[in-house]
Amino acid sequence: MREDTLGAAERRELLKKIKKIEIVTNRKVNDQLAGQYHSVFKGRGMSFDEVRQYQPGDEIRFIDWNVTARSNDVFVKRFIEERELTVMLMVDVSASLRFGSNQQHKREVAAELAALLAFSAVKNNDRVGLVLFTDRIEHYVPPKKGKKHVLRLISEILAFAPEGRGTDVGEALGYLSRVSQRKTIAFLVSDFQTPLERFEKPLRIVARRHDVVPVIVRDAMEDELPNLGLVLMEDLETGEPVWVDTASRRVRADYARRAASWRTRLVQGFRRLKLDSVAVETGGGYVRALVQFFELRARRH
Repeated sequence: MREDTLGAAERRELLKKIKKIEIVTNRKVNDQLAGQYHSVFKGRGMSFDEVRQYQPGDEIRFIDWNVTARSNDVFVKRFIEERELTVMLMVDVSASLRFGSNQQHKREVAAELAALLAFSAVKNNDRVGLVLFTDRIEHYVPPKKGKKHVLRLISEILAFAPEGRGTDVGEALGYLSRVSQRKTIAFLVSDFQTPLERFEKPLRIVARRHDVVPVIVRDAMEDELPNLGLVLMEDLETGEPVWVDTASRRVRADYARRAASWRTRLVQGFRRLKLDSVAVETGGGYVRALVQFFELRARRH
């Protein structure tokens, strides 16, 4: 289902959400992220722009000796960065992204994160595209520039009704290889409710050509169960129901141990592939996570 199939009330609510995201993320981009994004994600290289008179502090190696020899002054070559990067937002819209215990679904966090990254990109004159996926490719928006395009991407992430319920990260990575021939910065936004072993090989292959950044979206209740007594839970991706005794300390401890082990294996797997990942949670705090990621990348490069 697309935005144009929504009812009037649903469309108003969607526009309200988009406007809120636009206002909040624009301010955060201007205040914190745009400059860091520019310094971390470099363009394709430097190209010659012009020659100008030498000024104190200019690099001697950039002196244009041919022009200098023909004039009575020293001239240096000036270069500009060739930017125009392509950013691809690869957003998981499987059923598990509808979960959220802190007044916010993981899918809403994914949309806000995508907005931050997209606004940072277009502010630096880069192109942004979108791939929505579940256990199949649901929707593709080719890369373009401009604020209007970014607002369209946010709308797609929030409003698109997928056909699939499960998650196939490998399928999404394979699709990226087919649609992006030039080097792309790919933000892979997912809760990764699938073992890394199932998509490690395609991830390794894609990461040789593209700059892949896994963004792990989590909810606090996925890491630690509250004591709510006997609770009927459902796997959103399979629909399988299961009764869980959350009053049991042993059950809660075992659940927390399994969740911690899952997180550790996932992050270590990304490190093994030499990928810098970002972990965010529902309920806010994701801006700080992105800032820390940019700072980490800046130090490494």
